[in-house]
Amino acid sequence: MTDELLRLPLGELMRRARAVRDATTGTRLTYSPKVFIPLTMLCRDRCGYCTFAQPPARLDRPYLEPAEVLRIARAGARVGCHEALFTLGERPEERYQVARDWLHQHGYDSTVAYLAAMCELVVEEVGLLPHANAGALFPDELALLRRVAPSQGMMIESLNPSLTCHRGAPDKDPGRRLATLEAAGELAIPFTTGILVGIGESRSDRLAALRAIAGAHLRHGHVQEVIVQNFLPKPGTAMQAAPACPTEEYLETIALARLVLPSDVRVQAPPNLSDDLGALIEAGIDDWGGVSPVTADHVNPERPWPALDHLRRATEERGFALAPRLTVHPRFVAEPERWLDERLRFAVLDRSDAEGLARDDPGSLFVQRIAPAQPEQVDDGVEVVHLGERSTAWCAGASLAPPLLLPGAPAARGALGEVLAGVLLGQEVGVEEIVTLFSARGREVVAVAEVADQLRQDAVGDTVTFVRNRNINYTNVCTFKCRFCGFSKGPLSLNLRGTPYLLTLDDIAARAAEAQALGATEVCLQGGIHPDFDGEYYLEVIRAVAAAAPGIHIHGFTALEVTEGARRLGEPLPAYLRRLKEAGLRTLPGTAAEILDDDIRAIICPDKVTTDEWLDVHRAAHEVGLRSNVTIMFGTIESPLHWARHLVRTRALQLETGGFTEFVPLPFVHMAAPLYLQRRSRRGPTFREALLMHAVGRIAYRGAIDNVQVSWVKLGPAGAAQALQAGANDLGGTLMNENISRAAGATHGQGMEEEQFRALVEPLGRPLEQRTTVYGRVAVA
Repeated sequence: MTDELLRLPLGELMRRARAVRDATTGTRLTYSPKVFIPLTMLCRDRCGYCTFAQPPARLDRPYLEPAEVLRIARAGARVGCHEALFTLGERPEERYQVARDWLHQHGYDSTVAYLAAMCELVVEEVGLLPHANAGALFPDELALLRRVAPSQGMMIESLNPSLTCHRGAPDKDPGRRLATLEAAGELAIPFTTGILVGIGESRSDRLAALRAIAGAHLRHGHVQEVIVQNFLPKPGTAMQAAPACPTEEYLETIALARLVLPSDVRVQAPPNLSDDLGALIEAGIDDWGGVSPVTADHVNPERPWPALDHLRRATEERGFALAPRLTVHPRFVAEPERWLDERLRFAVLDRSDAEGLARDDPGSLFVQRIAPAQPEQVDDGVEVVHLGERSTAWCAGASLAPPLLLPGAPAARGALGEVLAGVLLGQEVGVEEIVTLFSARGREVVAVAEVADQLRQDAVGDTVTFVRNRNINYTNVCTFKCRFCGFSKGPLSLNLRGTPYLLTLDDIAARAAEAQALGATEVCLQGGIHPDFDGEYYLEVIRAVAAAAPGIHIHGFTALEVTEGARRLGEPLPAYLRRLKEAGLRTLPGTAAEILDDDIRAIICPDKVTTDEWLDVHRAAHEVGLRSNVTIMFGTIESPLHWARHLVRTRALQLETGGFTEFVPLPFVHMAAPLYLQRRSRRGPTFREALLMHAVGRIAYRGAIDNVQVSWVKLGPAGAAQALQAGANDLGGTLMNENISRAAGATHGQGMEEEQFRALVEPLGRPLEQRTTVYGRVAVA
């Protein structure tokens, strides 16, 4: 196999490498936004090409102080970096007394011990994810760093033991490097390695190194990426007169790496060491490695990092989408119990999107620290009191402006382009196609949104609708333990927001009458499952509202509430639903759906209705003549596969009953949610994911559900305006007194007026109309 590859012309070799790459990663190229922290530039090795290592006389101090480490890390976090790359010389204390003295004075017995302390400091204080690049280490050192760094790395460089450039470098002994690579696999450490091309090795040497890396990975599955780096001579080094790595040999080695390495190992080429980025893509790379907007490449300081816009342009010109990743790659993020120390799992989760890549909203992400709030109000939201530096990246429910993704220039090729082409031909999307649509990045998002918006226009035209309504959250006392809910109060809740309350029937009736007097056509009734309720309580609430506000549409009670009501009465669910309808209930909200996948529900709402029970409730409701809607609460721990299953299962029920009026995506609001405060969830979806949920929902429900509603409470007005360009056609309700989102930390939710909706819609050139709950039109007086 390898002899055959060496005989192939370069063009054919690159063509085969591209085919392997495209079949594995499609049209996506990744990179890691990082800061470069040179913890020490002292090194016991003397490599013939290195300008990173310096003697003590050229340095102000042997090691960076903790304050300087934190300063660099914070500077990176403020501009959206996710990785703290710690680079350092190997075992300088073995060579320099000044290094030994500094470590002793600061309480460390080795450079590796100090590195571990600084990694831990950065994670705890800033939240960046350390990548420890400490060279050839022993198993106990690797294990120490595994507790504080999600990934580690060491370049193999070459396995040729006779290279002149390594004669003064005991740590570059091939046996030492391979032993480190093997030990990292045995310890389940996500590992980055690579080869250096053009330092005197032969083509056969390069293949031998790649085969050795592939073999270690096949034994342990731990190699996440292989860097193929080209040698460039540097003034002042022993190899300053040596020729640079020839371009043809470099491209050949990239292509060989893609063909020799297992397909789940990413192949990376540093973008700052080549002038023709397109050629690297043509050779088969799928990753650009770490790119820093803050710090130089201290190993190659003469070669600045390309600006991110330049990197994106070069990527998109070849038909690819650029996506940020974490220092640990997605397949390792998906198996945290195997690959990540327990103390690091939340730090990784906190910076992850639903695919295990890096959150891509611009702005900073810092560790969230909040103070418990004790408001005097018992029926209102309060502000989350943040301690320390606050994040500036968008999140659901916050007042931060979302990134402007729409309108834009669309582009879609590969699997995503094929799915969109099929949609335009009238094909129904299944789970696999829906997952592909959710993978859209950059200009691909625009392409998905444009198709969704075309389907919206075909189904309902350009009119944007809204309903005048009031939410009445009659109690926040709940016996259930939904871990995403910051609204409910009970003995097992965190009780961070407000105090327990229960409105009287007179209170509920008064609020309904007031809403009707103010022009509301609907009241939405939802609350906790109070231990004192039986099924008759919900009937009493309906009768009280109907008497106080005759003719108002009563939209109320989740699948959990009606299930509990029927169970506590010992009554069959269909019979109980009929009684609710006879009392005046007209429609059910789709909330309590969350994610209709029982593996996810077992974590976020373990004692709630199951997937089948939720579907059965809505099936029964439709059969007795009650309409309802479909919701999805997304952004906690689930993946796009779970989203796709949710859409497909609810679509199947709609095709069976026709009872759903609308699809309502509900992004998870994390700030004061117990699941997040317990460090068990992401911080909600990214804005890209939220936008795609509306667009993909429109595509998935085509011909089944005509209306897609955007929650301005969750996305804010600016986010809602973009969702209206991605397939949504409805703004939901004016929502007098919405408390559930605000209890989780949202700053929106206390009412919108028609004039505000109109100001949101008119710049889009779309008309606004008031609707009824079931999408009739309300006559304007």
